[in-house]
Amino acid sequence: MTAGDGYKYLLKSVAYGDGDRALSTPLTRYYSEEGTPPGRWLGSGLSGLADGQIVGGDTVTETQLQLLIGMGRDPVTGDALGRPYSQFQTLDERVAARIAALDPELTPSQRAEAVTVIEAEEAAKKSRKAVAGYDFTFSIPKSASVLWAVADGGTQQLIWEAHHAAIADVLQFMEREVTATRGGARGPDGAVLQLDVAGVVAAAYDHYDSRLQDPYLHTHVVVSNKVQHAQTMRWLALDGRPLHAATVALSELHEAIFADSLTRLLGVSWESREQAAGRNQSWAISDVPEELIKAFSSRARDIEVEKERLIAEFVARHGRRPSSAQVIKLLQEATLATRPEKDVRSLDDLTSEWRDRATVILGEDATAWAISVAWQHDPRSSGVRLLRADDVPLDMIAALGKQVIETVGEKRSTWRRWNLMAEAARQSMWLRFASSEDREVIVGMIADAAEQASLRLTPPELAVTPAEFRRADGSTRFRPKHSTLFSSTALLAAEDRLIARARGMAGPRLALDTIERFANEPDNEGRTLGPDQRDALARIAVSGRTVDVLVGPAGTGKTTTLGALRRAWEWKHGEGSVVGLAPSAVAAGVLADELGVPTDNTAKWREVFERTGQTFTRGQLVILDEASLAGTHSLDLITREAERVGAKVLLVGDPAQLQSVGVGGAFTLIVNDRAEGTPELTEVWRLKHDWEKRASLELRHGRVPVIDTYMEHGRIRGGTIDEMAEAAYWAWWEDRQAGRGTILIAETVENVTELNQRARRDLIAHGYVAAEREIELGDGSRVSVGDTIITRKNDRRLRSAHGWVRNGERWVVTNVRDDGSVFVRPPTMRRGGGILLPAAYVAEHLDLGYAVTAHRAQGVTVDTAHTLVEATTTREVLYVSMTRGRYSNRAYVATDRLDPAHSVPQPGENPDATARTVLQGVLQHVGAELSAHETITAEQERWGGIAQLAAEYETIAAAAQQDRWARLLAVSGLTDAQVDEAVSAETFGALVAELRRAEASGHPVDTLMPRIVRARGFADADDIASVLHYRLEQAVTRLGAGSALPRARFIVGLLPEAVGEMSADMRAALDERRELIEARAAAIIDTALERGEQWVIAVGAAPENEQDRARWRSGLMTIAAYRDRHSIDPREAQPLGAEPESIGQRIDYERAGVALIRAQQIARQTAQSDAPRPTAGREHRGPTR
Repeated sequence: MTAGDGYKYLLKSVAYGDGDRALSTPLTRYYSEEGTPPGRWLGSGLSGLADGQIVGGDTVTETQLQLLIGMGRDPVTGDALGRPYSQFQTLDERVAARIAALDPELTPSQRAEAVTVIEAEEAAKKSRKAVAGYDFTFSIPKSASVLWAVADGGTQQLIWEAHHAAIADVLQFMEREVTATRGGARGPDGAVLQLDVAGVVAAAYDHYDSRLQDPYLHTHVVVSNKVQHAQTMRWLALDGRPLHAATVALSELHEAIFADSLTRLLGVSWESREQAAGRNQSWAISDVPEELIKAFSSRARDIEVEKERLIAEFVARHGRRPSSAQVIKLLQEATLATRPEKDVRSLDDLTSEWRDRATVILGEDATAWAISVAWQHDPRSSGVRLLRADDVPLDMIAALGKQVIETVGEKRSTWRRWNLMAEAARQSMWLRFASSEDREVIVGMIADAAEQASLRLTPPELAVTPAEFRRADGSTRFRPKHSTLFSSTALLAAEDRLIARARGMAGPRLALDTIERFANEPDNEGRTLGPDQRDALARIAVSGRTVDVLVGPAGTGKTTTLGALRRAWEWKHGEGSVVGLAPSAVAAGVLADELGVPTDNTAKWREVFERTGQTFTRGQLVILDEASLAGTHSLDLITREAERVGAKVLLVGDPAQLQSVGVGGAFTLIVNDRAEGTPELTEVWRLKHDWEKRASLELRHGRVPVIDTYMEHGRIRGGTIDEMAEAAYWAWWEDRQAGRGTILIAETVENVTELNQRARRDLIAHGYVAAEREIELGDGSRVSVGDTIITRKNDRRLRSAHGWVRNGERWVVTNVRDDGSVFVRPPTMRRGGGILLPAAYVAEHLDLGYAVTAHRAQGVTVDTAHTLVEATTTREVLYVSMTRGRYSNRAYVATDRLDPAHSVPQPGENPDATARTVLQGVLQHVGAELSAHETITAEQERWGGIAQLAAEYETIAAAAQQDRWARLLAVSGLTDAQVDEAVSAETFGALVAELRRAEASGHPVDTLMPRIVRARGFADADDIASVLHYRLEQAVTRLGAGSALPRARFIVGLLPEAVGEMSADMRAALDERRELIEARAAAIIDTALERGEQWVIAVGAAPENEQDRARWRSGLMTIAAYRDRHSIDPREAQPLGAEPESIGQRIDYERAGVALIRAQQIARQTAQSDAPRPTAGREHRGPTR
């Protein structure tokens, strides 16, 4: 949540009732008021506000919320809580400021060119907004929301209280285990030190319904970004990293604690219920039927219920069923009648409506039913055993920990503690506990067991950490709590085997002249290969690698390339020597159709292999398409078998496209392991516009300026989520009506379902889909003759002459039968190819097929594509979505967030968001999961990099010398009060850093500081430390680095060395980090020289003379350290990269610049001295004798 007016959406539905508070509960007090109750204060951090005038449970007023969240001030006194929120210029303000600073002597054309450059540069920068708080949404299970919605007042109140109690318990857990603040020097992602806080301040807002006004009891807990340091009680900012990491675990813990509480109160029992593929199982109150839950989970069901009611009225009135045209009219009436009202409604109004709806579905009075469900079991004699933590045996905890690892390991290559905590809460959900404390203990113990069974990828501490910087449990504060990354030994071993096979050269191959002959021949359609395709084929054919790769960006002609390879391979190895595999049955079917080779999906191949032992044959070429979607363990098994029998596996895909929904990253790992010569296609063929071909490759690499290219061609629109869904839908509809092949892509299943249902209603209204006989699907949608549907499960028993039913395949419904089964045919066939889908399959594995997710769209080619983009979209999803259409690909960018928990609009994190700024964030949001090996490398780089080590060094140095600097201030002329004020200020750290820089540069700070203090008084100074910092900086700048100064003492030429007296443990910690920094810089230089990186070449060649070479390398050390500390891309050819804007980096930039000039001068002087000198006398031409 951002500063300013970002808090206001919380108040849009609040009702401020005037009822008798003494005789009411928090729920009934606002029962008849239009809106939701006001917020209430939560959190142990409240004691630090207004001398304790606010206590937990007090009402949050709008003024208080504005002061705390909007302005960062005490909600009662208005006093500033630490530093004010940072103010950032908007894009327009930044552009205007730079334009105003342009040289007035520029010609109009020069000025216009400069303005264009400025606009492009500023647009490429991410807009920033100060963070004011974090909005957590805690909801109860849907079954409990439904029971609460229709129950009597007393039962509603008990459910409400159980929900509130669970929130209070989770907030206390959050304060103990999650929340922290930050301090110390700036590291790779902010201040490097994690510090304890004295609780949090939060405001909780209860909401009754979803945006579609279905029952959805949930609470927004807005945690203020302002917290107090536990030791100094200074107001600082929350560390957002652990809050984001723990969000899912906190939600799962809340649900489990709520379930325990409701069982203790009412005696209800819970059961697990399966969800759609890709979703975690849900838990529901056993006596609440799924039919009732679904009825309150989809507006489509409301429409269908209303339509059936209108049809029943028609039959009663006319004695016959309505005609198709009359059904269409009744459907339109039902749609209008069930459209949610935009006005905020009272709980009384909502409850009456919910009870009426539930009574129709249940066939009995809904409130009486709810009472029987809620009170049929005496909590004391319900038979549900309430456990204490000691009741759970250790072997059960170990077994659950193992199950947690197996479950998490099926979904992810790597995980953290919070992933284990979330899964531990799910795995233990079937247990009921006597208290929240017992629940927390057991969940923690299960996570401990899972963590102990995991393989740690994050390196241990690389240097000793003084006791001052350690937590009570001994862990270092230089790393966020629970930030360690884990994996499994099985996964790491599988990746090792894949890398070894990809490096192995014992696989079958083709002669170069063979592949060149087939590469130069046109195929059956007269297509010839381009230079990139021929080069890639040659590399693959002659490599002899057991596991090879072909990297093909979207639309680069992979199929055409593979066709030539198939023909050449079969010419050499015989018919049947090429087979295909793909992660999905649909992709396998496409590959089989396009290459004409037997193809299967990887899951089916594995099932057959494990059942029968049927495998590959010697000399076979196994083409595995869409390899980025293949799981690591699946690739390991397939390549193992190929290696064993002497076959070759060719992995075809694109690391920039979507990855496996399970354990992935293996394809990217293999591609990146190839140092050079990776077979790759570079020319885009699918897209018809040249500009779009180039733009698609820029999009693939996440280059921000490409956004402007798409905008200039009218391919991007921005607006609210509802506006963009509307625009995308109608654009898709117009293309469909015009006979174009088109696809509608959305990110979430909810959006896809909503768009599908809308499309179906319009198709019925226009007569394309019949409405007389319909069948309900699992998600509440309905299908009838003429509908386009997608099958969601492979079933080889369902066959026709066309083939069998595959997961993800599209069909058109041709007949609907009374028993719930349907006849379907492929959309490309007018007749034949029909298959009867049984009723059970229809109910569980069928969806409408007008809109799809990006995962379903990958591999699809159409004429036009329309994509609904949100702030949570990843770069991979955007790239796939924007490369499906041959002639047009359009993005409809939502600048707000669609949240089913809101019945009123909710702004995005940045209220000034535009389509451009949202897309900038999308391009920076890489969703691809790293393999375990790549994670190890990334973690080593992260914690062993100079950015981290330098920040730790500076933080330790500041603490080690704090007493020394405080004494210096005291002897320099400051009073005791002024010294205390300076030392306790937030800016004291910056002053210490400047003192260290001055001393390291050779300035005598012991004599310089008294002169600075005496120069002018401090009567009008708001911040003495800040004033001293400024004066010292100016004095050092004036003095410069004269020859009379002692030798400068900087680590790798950048980092001021800490000198003077300090404790032994502080000195040891600093010395170890200095050695690591120097070793890191040296390793970067050696790697750059070995690889011939451009930046090191630009410095100049190493001198032969040992003394000159040492001086040259010293300059290189500073440059290498600068590049590493400030994350300069190794591919950046300029030694120092672009000129920085931040003051801190600019200081390093100037030091590195001096080192660069010195190193280049040494290299040039050496080159000149080594050059042959001209011989005096007559010039000789030609050879000498």
